[in-house]
Order: sequence, then C-alpha cells, then structure tokens
Amino acid sequence: MTTTRSQTTLAFCTLCLLSAACLALTWTNATTALQDSPATPNAAIKALMDGNARYVAGAPESANPPSARGNLVTTHAPFAAIVRCADARVSPEICFDATLGSLFVNGVAGNIITPEIIASFEYAVGTLGAKVIVVMGHRHCGAVEVAIKMRNKSDQLPGSLPMLIDQIIVPCALDADPNDVQAYEHEAVICNANKGVDQLTARSPVLAKAVKSGDLKIIAGVQDLATGKFTITKQ
Repeated sequence: MTTTRSQTTLAFCTLCLLSAACLALTWTNATTALQDSPATPNAAIKALMDGNARYVAGAPESANPPSARGNLVTTHAPFAAIVRCADARVSPEICFDATLGSLFVNGVAGNIITPEIIASFEYAVGTLGAKVIVVMGHRHCGAVEVAIKMRNKSDQLPGSLPMLIDQIIVPCALDADPNDVQAYEHEAVICNANKGVDQLTARSPVLAKAVKSGDLKIIAGVQDLATGKFTITKQ
C-alpha cells in the first residue's frame, strides 16, 4: 500500500515537472521569436510565408501562454503590419502562425485603404518599426461579391455601404457581369488587394519614403479559405 502510494506521488511529481518544463520551453520560444524578429523587409516576408506554410501543413509552432502576457505589457515590436478584410474567417495571426506582439493588424470590410488605415500603418512603420505591410485579401470575399452584384446600382445599398462598395467597384468590378459573380470573384479579389499597394505609397509620403529607402516593403496577397494558403499577388 505504501509502495503504491509512493509510486503515485512520484508519478504526479514527474508530471508536474514535465508540465513546468513545457511551459518554460513555450515561454522561451515566444521570447526568442520576439528577440529574433526579422530585421529586413525580405526577412519579414519570409517569416510570414514560412508561418503560412506551417499553418497550411497543420504544424503550427506559435503559442501564446498566460506566462507571456507580462512581457507583452512593455514589449510591442511587430515586424509586419496588415490590413485584412473584417471577415470572421480571416485571422492573420493564425494564417501566418504568429505570436501576440508580432503582427500589427487592422481590419475593415473589403480590406480597403482608408485614412485611418494609412495613419495606423504610418505609426506601425515609423514608431514600431514594422518592416513589411500586407494588404490581405481572401477568396469568397463578401464585399467583393456585393461589388460585382451591385456594380450598376450600389446606391440601392443601405446605410454607408455604397461608400465602401464603390471603392471596390472602381476599378475592380467595372467589367464584371453582375449575374455571374463566381466568374469574376477571384480576379476582382486580387485586383482589390493589389490596388491597395499603390494607394498606400500614393497617399502617404511617410510610407513612400520608407519604401524608397529600403526600410519597408508593401505587398498584397490573397488567402484561399479552403486550403489556408496565402499567395503573394503584388510586391
């Protein structure tokens, strides 16, 4: 009886030690990832694409344990800034297998470029040191599909939707057939993401200067919801 009880105690203590070791390793990995943040735009792009490859393969490595929260109170050094569609199926942190603190994420329906998005990116680059900006579209985007369906009658949409949808219609849905959304959806999604790259440099001297100096790259891409794969479409 005493032997059995001792064996049980020993097994429990061993399990506790292993659990503590795993938590320590997870915290170490998270801290190392933050310290090894990509130092150049090309390295930042590679980090994103490597993370996406892990996500697609079902082998993510990032973790956000409770023990990491304290460090994030005073540490915020994202290597990438992203504007994504506000669609609930799109999460850059998951798509790029990234830890908290490594991505500066903005969300707006249709991933369109607004003054607020531009200002947020200027802060991410100028103050936080982000090395790459990603305009992140995705397949089967509801905003893009509505832009195709309503390209001749967006004024019939309720509330503020016409103002948003019109920014996708021009130039990405002008030649689309409103009665055949699926035939034009993929091309329009790519167009909508790509145009964001040029808009950012055209409308922000701060970002244009960072690109010209080589401190920043701005790219666009599209995530396939079915596979999770993110494909760069413009850089």
